[in-house]
Amino acid sequence: MPPVPSSRKRAKPGSRGGGRFFHIEVRPSAQFMAFRVQDVGAPGGVERVAGQRASGTWDTAKWLVEKTHAHVEDGRLVPDSAEAKTLFASLRSQPVLVEGDRFRAKPRPDIPEDEKPTPAMRRAQLANIRKAQAAVRTRRKAATR
Repeated sequence: MPPVPSSRKRAKPGSRGGGRFFHIEVRPSAQFMAFRVQDVGAPGGVERVAGQRASGTWDTAKWLVEKTHAHVEDGRLVPDSAEAKTLFASLRSQPVLVEGDRFRAKPRPDIPEDEKPTPAMRRAQLANIRKAQAAVRTRRKAATR
């Protein structure tokens, strides 16, 4: 099969700037085999594109921010809604324009193993333990009736 001329190749999503979303790439799509889009928060607004690696693990490939929730200023994406502000705060760097509606940012920081568990992880563990204990108590009450 002969190679496809460059003028007939499929354009990357968001490269021409005509869509509904700004695309914020966090990791290269070449790292993933399959993708899934997940709504974050209220329907519309901010969406997460999760990618599945060959090992079977899932990670965030990119974020989609609806154009009503952000705007471009000097080649940088500026949030307009609370949802978008929360997302931008969780990113490690400010999204920088690549082309069209496509931006690139760094993923959230890796936490070294010697700093784990973090305070947030400890809170989540305690909450899970409390939920499990409450479930056991309700099962015991139901069994004694």
